[in-house]
Amino acid sequence: MRLARPLLFSLLPLFGACQMLAGPSKEAPVTHLVRLQGELSVDAGQIMFRPCGEQRRFTVVDHGGTGLAPESANLSADGPGNLFADLAGNLGAHQANGSDGQLDVQKLYRLQREGHGCQDVNFKQLLLHASGHEPDWSLNVSDKGLVLDRPGQPPLPLPYMEEQLPEGRFNLTSEANGQRLELWIAPQRCIDSMSGAVQHLSAELRLNGQLQRGCAYFGGARAD
Repeated sequence: MRLARPLLFSLLPLFGACQMLAGPSKEAPVTHLVRLQGELSVDAGQIMFRPCGEQRRFTVVDHGGTGLAPESANLSADGPGNLFADLAGNLGAHQANGSDGQLDVQKLYRLQREGHGCQDVNFKQLLLHASGHEPDWSLNVSDKGLVLDRPGQPPLPLPYMEEQLPEGRFNLTSEANGQRLELWIAPQRCIDSMSGAVQHLSAELRLNGQLQRGCAYFGGARAD
């Protein structure tokens, strides 16, 4: 019995460890954000959001610290009218100020005065849009390839390869039709130098060695 007691006590930590490993695990609840496009307006000092194609209006609360209010004020300073917004957040049933609910904004993809907005028929098929100025250029990316548009030149369609990089960055490369194209994307807020539009990605386009900077955003066919 003198040997049994030390052996028994030596096994107790092992039993305790087994119990800890076998116990039920508690996982943090997962919140699924909804991505919405629509119009922003200001009603009695409160920002309101109306999704594209709907009559419902939601009171906007910026719990994600996106800076939606000051960015909207900057763009609204150019004149009256609604803004187009591309947002992600949670819809709630809380009703206030005559609204149909509350939109808790967690992410701002895009905010602009100009452009197609809700009438952009290609948005749902688009993976990425990037554009810049001096000289002007715009690039649309889908699962079928990319198309580079420049004033005074025909559209340039090209196949591409995508490479994922650390910290949410990625790049697209293409070598076809005698062209060498590289598009570098970083998750950094970017303001269009001409229109003042806010986009959630910065872009660098290198075409045959020539560097051009701009902004970008994810289309409706691409999730974060």
